[in-house]
Amino acid sequence: MSPDPPAVYRRVLLKLSGEALMGRQEFGISQDILASLSDELSEIHSMGVELALVVGGGNFFRGAAGNSEGMDRVTADHMGMLATLINSLALQDVLERRGLVTRVLSALEIRQVAEPFLRRRALRHLERGRIIILAAGTGNPYFTTDSAAALRAMEIKADVLLKATKVDGIYTADPVKDPTATQLKQVKYLEVLEKGLKVMDSTAISLCMDNKLPIVVFNIKKPGNIRRIICGEEVGSTVSE
Repeated sequence: MSPDPPAVYRRVLLKLSGEALMGRQEFGISQDILASLSDELSEIHSMGVELALVVGGGNFFRGAAGNSEGMDRVTADHMGMLATLINSLALQDVLERRGLVTRVLSALEIRQVAEPFLRRRALRHLERGRIIILAAGTGNPYFTTDSAAALRAMEIKADVLLKATKVDGIYTADPVKDPTATQLKQVKYLEVLEKGLKVMDSTAISLCMDNKLPIVVFNIKKPGNIRRIICGEEVGSTVSE
């Protein structure tokens, strides 16, 4: 069996949705999903790639949903941030059971379970070969975990932002609802904003555009996709200049 080609990215930020951790469940975390994801991340880490993870909390609570039901937006968003911390701890547990060294860094201070996010500390962990899991979004209400992923990617000087989804990339419409939707392999930042394509929120896209950070949108359900992207294969859709 021939070895993998060398990694084309040195430092990567992977954005996972909370829903991606549910698997076929309607709520919570699937241990099978965690196991397959951690196996792939372990393989990528062994290639010398520095990994940072940002995970959402939609499998437990979504701030926007709470707000739509009459809850105070700030309170709802803080509850959503705590949901991301639950997912981050679950990821940490399964990765460390595979012998990897990880650190959870939280934008909200909960020192009993996570380090507070400090940029220099995050960079030092990456340089020492640790996987960092960045929890609680930006620590501020009204900002999504997509925006947090874009912000953290800039702060740690990631080479690329990988956005894991349930479909194969960016489409002209929702491929689940519209069978005529076609996939767009290469998309410009302005095209995403002007056409309202469902990639990431406009704050995240604008931040990546201003700093020329490429975004690769791919299907997390297909095993090996992350490794293929890391090795330079054309997978999913790319947002760039």
